Amino acid sequence: MPPFGDEEGFGAGFGVRRPLRFLAHKLDLDENQVVQLARILDGLKTERAQAAVDDRRTLSDFADALGDEKFDGAKANAAGDRRIESQNRVRKTLVASLELIHAILTPEQRQRLAHLIRTGVLAV
Repeated sequence: MPPFGDEEGFGAGFGVRRPLRFLAHKLDLDENQVVQLARILDGLKTERAQAAVDDRRTLSDFADALGDEKFDGAKANAAGDRRIESQNRVRKTLVASLELIHAILTPEQRQRLAHLIRTGVLAV
């Protein structure tokens, strides 16, 4: 995700530091949309956090495979498989989240969101 200055409220998460507040403002969301979007973003955040844990385990297993007297190919392969599975779960959750977001937005809001993504203001 591209770094942005804190004064704009950009940073981590759905590509921005406070994605819910940012999207509510930029897309002019109503209260119901904000509640629904909060649930969607929370699920995505949880999956990304789990992926970060998986990545730390993967790196540890790669290091263990290299650090032993004899290279442990099975451990390295298992770690690589874990990384791929984790990335696939994040991808699946992201696509499902985008579909849910699409469903709660008006056509005009969808166009604004697409523009934010295309221009790099919002990273997904």
